[in-house]
Amino acid sequence: MILTILGWIVFGLIVGFIARALVPGKDNIGIFMTIGLGILGSVVGGLIFSLFSGRFTLSNPVGWIGSVIFAIILLVIYNRVTGRKRVGR
Repeated sequence: MILTILGWIVFGLIVGFIARALVPGKDNIGIFMTIGLGILGSVVGGLIFSLFSGRFTLSNPVGWIGSVIFAIILLVIYNRVTGRKRVGR
C-alpha cells in the first residue's frame, strides 16, 4: 500500500515536471502543486487514453502520453484561472 502511494507520488512528480517543461513561461507553483497536477493528470488523462489500448498500467505508453497531455491542459487552465503565469526571460 505504501509503495503504491509512493509510486503515484513519484509518477505524479515526473508527469507534473514534464507538463511544466512543455508549457512555455515560468510557472509559479510549488512541488506539491506539481505532484497534484501530475497525479490528477495521470488519473484522468491516463484513464481516458488507456481506454484506447484496453489496459491501465504505469508502464503503458498510451497512458503516459494521456497523463502528460491532460496535465498540460490542467496547468494551462490553472494558469488562466489564477492569472499566475508570468512570461519567463
